[in-house]
Amino acid sequence: MSQIIKAGLVGVTGYTGMELARLMVHHSSMELVRVTSRAEAGKKLADIYPFLNQLPLGNLVITQPDPADLAEECDVVFLAVPHKTAMGIAAVLLDKGVKVVDLSADFRINDKATYEEWYDVKHTEAGLLSEAVYGLPELYLDQIMGARLVANPGCYPTSAILALAPALSGKFIETEDIVIDAKSGTSGAGRGKNLGTLFCEVHDSFRAYGLPRHRHTPEIEQEISKLAGTDIIVSFNTHLLPIDRGILSTIYTKLTGEMSLDAVHQAYTDFYSDKPFVRVLPKGQLPETRFVKGTVFCDIGLVVDPRTNRLVIISTIDNLCRGASGQALMNANLICGLDVDEGIPMAPMMP
Repeated sequence: MSQIIKAGLVGVTGYTGMELARLMVHHSSMELVRVTSRAEAGKKLADIYPFLNQLPLGNLVITQPDPADLAEECDVVFLAVPHKTAMGIAAVLLDKGVKVVDLSADFRINDKATYEEWYDVKHTEAGLLSEAVYGLPELYLDQIMGARLVANPGCYPTSAILALAPALSGKFIETEDIVIDAKSGTSGAGRGKNLGTLFCEVHDSFRAYGLPRHRHTPEIEQEISKLAGTDIIVSFNTHLLPIDRGILSTIYTKLTGEMSLDAVHQAYTDFYSDKPFVRVLPKGQLPETRFVKGTVFCDIGLVVDPRTNRLVIISTIDNLCRGASGQALMNANLICGLDVDEGIPMAPMMP
C-alpha cells in the first residue's frame, strides 16, 4: 500500500472547511491530520460537525493555526481563510517544503497592483504571484501537476471561465460586450454572522448585490483574456438566490458570424471531450443547480439566437464543491501525484 499523504486544513469552521471535511471522509490516499481554528481550538471535529460522529475523522482535535506545527506534520495544506490571511501562512509553509492549495484570493491575480486595487490590502508576498498556478484543471492540468502553490479559483469565475473557454479559444464570439449574469446560493457569502444572509432576509426574495465591482471581476477578466489572446472587459453582475448552494451563470455573447447551434455544440463537445468534469448538455437541455449539488461537475447548456446573433451560454456548478473545496481537493490530488478524482463525489445530493 502506498504511503498516506498527510493534509492540514487551516480554517475548518467555515462552509468550505466543512465541505472539505465531508469530502476527506472517503479519501483513500490522503488523511487530514491537522485542522485549525482560533475560535474552536481544543474541540473535536465531531463537536462542531455532528455528521462526523462515529467516524475516525470526528476524533481529530482542532488546534490553533501554527505554521511550524503544520509544516512538521503535513505534506500539503489547504488554506480556507479570508484574503490577506493566507499569503503569510503560505509563504512560511512553502519555505518549509510543504505544498499549498490556497482557497482565498491571495494568489489568483497575477498582477500585484490589480490585486491591491480590488481587495484594498497590500500584498506582502508578491514574489509568489508568478509561481502560483491557477487551479482550473481543464485549462492548467500540466502546470498544476508540477506546482507547489495552487491558487484555487473563485466560485463565480469557475462557472464563467469554463462557460466561455471554448467560444473564446475558438474565436467565434466577439470579445466586446460580454455580459455575465450570475446567481449564487447564500453559502457563497460565508458562514459568518451577516444580516443580509439570515433566513428571513433571503427566503422568498431575490436580489442583486456587488454591482458593478464584484471582486471576482479581475479574476474572470484575467483568465478569459488569456484564452482570447487580447484584453477583455466584461459586465459581471451577481445575484443572491434563496437556496443554500449552487451557482447558475447566464452569459450573453455576440457571435462573430453566422453559426448554427449544431456547430457551436460540436465545438464545445470537442473542447471538453477529454475533460470529464465538464458536461456539455444535449441540445435543447439547460442546466439546473440541483443536478450538480455536492459534485465537481460543471454543466453547460447552449442557446443560439439567430434573430439577435447571440450565443447564450448557461453554466451551473456547486459553489462549495466545484467552486471551492472539491476543486481544492482535485488540485491537491494533482500536486501530490494522485488521480484527480480521488475522494471526489460523482453523484449529486438529491433532492
